[in-house]
Amino acid sequence: MAERKIPMRKCVACREMIGKKGAIRIVRTPSGTFALDETGKMNGRGAYLCRDINCYTDARKGKKLERSFKSQIPEEIYDDIFKELSADE
Repeated sequence: MAERKIPMRKCVACREMIGKKGAIRIVRTPSGTFALDETGKMNGRGAYLCRDINCYTDARKGKKLERSFKSQIPEEIYDDIFKELSADE
């Protein structure tokens, strides 16, 4: 049997390629709202972040998600990302 290809995505903070399953996807829906995408299949523009607290702090401090989406990110999205990272540990 042939091996399945693992989809790779680039973290907005550390710029390293990681497996899609090992990343947190933040999506801006067509209506303009932001959400965490657990399934990886929501419609809209997506950005990926490593499941590492250092990448989270770097992305928040450097406003890297804002730069990726070219718009302001609500504080509750950062809170949701932090809760997701805390649950992983």
